[in-house]
Amino acid sequence: MENVIEYLPLLMKGTGVTIAMAVLALALATAMGTLGAWGRLTGGPVVRTVVLGYTSLVRGVPDLVMLLLFFFGGQRLINLFTNSMGLERIDVSPFVSGVITIGFIYGAYLTETFRGAYLTVDTGQREAAYALGMKRFQTLRLVSLPQIIRFALPGYTNVWMVLAKSTAVVSVIGLSDLVGIASDAGRSTREPFWFYLAAFFIYLAITFVSERILDLVERRYERGFANAR
Repeated sequence: MENVIEYLPLLMKGTGVTIAMAVLALALATAMGTLGAWGRLTGGPVVRTVVLGYTSLVRGVPDLVMLLLFFFGGQRLINLFTNSMGLERIDVSPFVSGVITIGFIYGAYLTETFRGAYLTVDTGQREAAYALGMKRFQTLRLVSLPQIIRFALPGYTNVWMVLAKSTAVVSVIGLSDLVGIASDAGRSTREPFWFYLAAFFIYLAITFVSERILDLVERRYERGFANAR
């Protein structure tokens, strides 16, 4: 147990890496989910088929396999291109690979979350806004978007909770995140149990704080709509 206290600064540094990767991956997932939902709702047959293929692919492939494909396959493709252009080799860091992979995976889940939230909004409200002379962008910003956010928040919270825990898989490609540092420290001190237990409680704290914050945001939206009635 004393060794855990000694390694605590390193564990906190790894926690910072984990949180940073999770936040950046969530931002990427949000962007991809928004584009995916837009494609499913307003795109033509080709766009809808591509988005459907994307979401089906993510559901059918484990996160770890996807990570390994992105890290090793992506590295190979990038350097095939740089070699053909006569450029120097580019090494993709585990951190960047983790952000891209996790963002890509959970973007598929947010695609369905945002699409479902949009479909939940009563179409009569949009029609009423058009009848009042509102343009399409105004209707989206003032009428649809606040309600989409409200309906999407519970699913968005669930995606964040799972995404934050999924960052643990990135340690297998050498990232010095929370799990990576706990694993290395456990091997060095021959006390893996205590370090993995520390990681257990840190992840628990991250998810607990995240849940409280997002729950407050959700309640605020609910109060806002209740007051508007």
